[in-house]
Amino acid sequence: MGRGLTLLLLPLALLAAPVQAEGGTAAAAAEEVKIEVLHLPEVCSPKSKKGDLLNAHYDGFLASDGSKFYCSRTQNEGHPKWFVLGVGQVIKGLDIAMMNMCPGEKRKVIIPPSLAYGQQGYAQGKIPPNATLIFEIELYAVNKGPRSVEAFNQIDKDSDKKLSELEISQYLKEEFARDGKKRHPSVHDEILADIFKKNDHDGDGFISAKEYNVYQHDEL
Repeated sequence: MGRGLTLLLLPLALLAAPVQAEGGTAAAAAEEVKIEVLHLPEVCSPKSKKGDLLNAHYDGFLASDGSKFYCSRTQNEGHPKWFVLGVGQVIKGLDIAMMNMCPGEKRKVIIPPSLAYGQQGYAQGKIPPNATLIFEIELYAVNKGPRSVEAFNQIDKDSDKKLSELEISQYLKEEFARDGKKRHPSVHDEILADIFKKNDHDGDGFISAKEYNVYQHDEL
C-alpha cells in the first residue's frame, strides 16, 4: 500500500495494527527523560497528546561520544516521519519526550537506556548495550490520530456508536476511489476482513466505540 493511500486511510490504518501495551507509569518514567526546549513558537498550539498523529524530523546521537546513529532526513527521500504518539511506534523515551509539544517546537532530549534499547542495545542501529541517547527533534504537525472521535463519526453513518461491516466497507471504497489507483477487489476484502479480525473482540459483527478507541484520549 503506497504512502498516499496510507495517509488517506488514517482513520482505519491502525485498526489493522496491534497496539503495544504500556508498562509502568508515565509520570515516573518522565522524571528520567531530560528535556531542553531549543525553540518555542509564539503560538504553541495544538499540543501533542497520546494518540495524536505527529510529523517530525529527529537526529539521534550516542551520549557517550556524540556520534550520530540516526537521521530521519536521510530516509524516505528526506520527508519527515509520521507516527502515532504514545503507542510504541517509537522508543518509550521518545513517546514521553514528545508529549505536550507543538508544531514548530524544537527540543533536545536525553533518554536513559531503560527507556531506549536497554541492556540488549540495537546492533542493527549501531546502538551498544546500556546506551544513553540524545535526540534533537523538530515537530512539524500535530493531527488528530487515526482513532479520534472525528474519525469514528466520519465512518459511523447512522450514528449508532458502532461500526458495521457495511459502513467500513463503504468508507474503504470511498477512500480507494479518492486515491485513484486501480486495485484488485480482493485488496478491499482482505483489508476489511483483517480489520474485523483484529478489532471485533466480542465477535458481534460490529466494532464498538470502546473497541475502536483503544488510545482512550477522547470521549466517544
